[in-house]
Amino acid sequence: MRIGALDLGSNSFHLLVVEARLDGSFVPLAREREMLRLGDLVARTGSIGPEAMDRGIEVIRRFRSVCEAQRADEIVALGTAALREAVDSVLFVDRVREETGVTIQVVDGLREAELIFTAVRSSVLIDPGPALVADLGGGSLEIMVGDRGGLAFAASVRLGVGRLTAELVTSDPPSANDRERLVERVRGELAGVLDEALEAKPVMLIGSSGTFISIARMAAAHRDGVAPSRINQLSVSATDIAAVSRRVFSSTAAERARLAGSDARRAELLPAGFAVLEQLMEASSLDELTVSEWALREGIVLAAIGAHDRAELAEDPRALRRSSVLALCRRSNWRPRHGRQVALLAGELFDGTAELHGLGPDSRELLELAALLHDIGEHVSRHGHDRHTAYLVENGGLRGFSPAEVRKLAVLGRYHVRGTPKASFEPFDALDAADRAEVTTLVALLRVADALDATHASLVEHVGLEPASVPRPGGRADSPAGLRQLDLVVEGHGDVELELWSVRRKQELFEKVFECDLGLRLVRLRRVPYDPDRAGGAGLS
Repeated sequence: MRIGALDLGSNSFHLLVVEARLDGSFVPLAREREMLRLGDLVARTGSIGPEAMDRGIEVIRRFRSVCEAQRADEIVALGTAALREAVDSVLFVDRVREETGVTIQVVDGLREAELIFTAVRSSVLIDPGPALVADLGGGSLEIMVGDRGGLAFAASVRLGVGRLTAELVTSDPPSANDRERLVERVRGELAGVLDEALEAKPVMLIGSSGTFISIARMAAAHRDGVAPSRINQLSVSATDIAAVSRRVFSSTAAERARLAGSDARRAELLPAGFAVLEQLMEASSLDELTVSEWALREGIVLAAIGAHDRAELAEDPRALRRSSVLALCRRSNWRPRHGRQVALLAGELFDGTAELHGLGPDSRELLELAALLHDIGEHVSRHGHDRHTAYLVENGGLRGFSPAEVRKLAVLGRYHVRGTPKASFEPFDALDAADRAEVTTLVALLRVADALDATHASLVEHVGLEPASVPRPGGRADSPAGLRQLDLVVEGHGDVELELWSVRRKQELFEKVFECDLGLRLVRLRRVPYDPDRAGGAGLS
């Protein structure tokens, strides 16, 4: 099924056309955006007016053409704050239906908030929760509080950046009086609503939609010296935001458009956006913003296909990550038996070396998910599939992962066959020293786990690590844990000689990382039928 979602916002009209999958996921087919700034007009005049109405109808006609070109089975169009408030909104909706065939549903702030939260919760990992979610549009600010169990609070406030800019910003750059009026208005509008929202004691702040994304990108560029290439689940601190805010309020719109990470189309709106965000952070005492790339249009899609599994996410918020990984695996025509077998063995290797690497459960989860993904590059070509895997991981739209975690997964995919991670590979170069050490350790484990299923026949039942039972000459110096030599104990059935040979070829990085001399000890088991549930690993199916 193909769905066209039209988000007719106060700043911009957005189109997202997707192909819905049987598993409830979706694949984007087309995206379009047109910045119309209807919210500014409605704030100033109370109406859309004939000229803007004609432009809007033309954009919707074009969006419908894109939907038809993509063979969309259904078109869902929602209008938000500007269309809720404009005195000529009914005329606009009627003209759109008559002239384009698209029926617009004008939704209230609560329904808008529900759809946004559905999208955010399906895009960003809320763990721990609850989270304070803020979606800043042109005409309104939607405030939500929720966690793995769902939405607990929602409200819509008349604090859109288009509205605030039109009503309160009179000079460029904004004057001290402009800034004072912005802060006063935002504080006043937020006071009662935010008091109620904070009764749920949110522990993280998530921002969605274009203005907050632009602010986060600018703050990250200031912090890191380069604008980030990935946005979803990007986090920036209040200190980073404040540093950029000072520049924004002292710059003209033209100068703001040239700041690193800025969206030139939003340059005029940035002062109002910073005013809203800084007051939100001050009032909530939350000093970090995490952004969601998904917002209303993705919420429209999820509602249309019923893809938001509340029960699963309520039981385990990290199910979002597994679901996203498995959706990418399926889109890449993966081989589930091999992927799940490698994930199982990688987890056992992680546990067997826990005292040596000292990594925690988050690292273990990342290793298992990387094991599921490691061969998806074969969808492009068997030759150089490790490079193709890294590319697919980086560009696969994985949800629930920070940009750093996506980089780690890409590194694991790129180096699961051979080589030591190097700074010449951009995702590895972008990691800090601690993350580089972690992912190199995980690469060593994944490479051995992959070797242990060289035949793709799941011949190895279990694997463990023990001190060597027989000393071997020429071992490495003692490791920090006092181990000089380790035996990889392989419990398998049938002919596992190819697996053992493959381990011998791929053990060098393992020995280097764990400062050991690795031997192999085989324990032969009676052949048992393949069990797909067992091969899936706990929680990986």
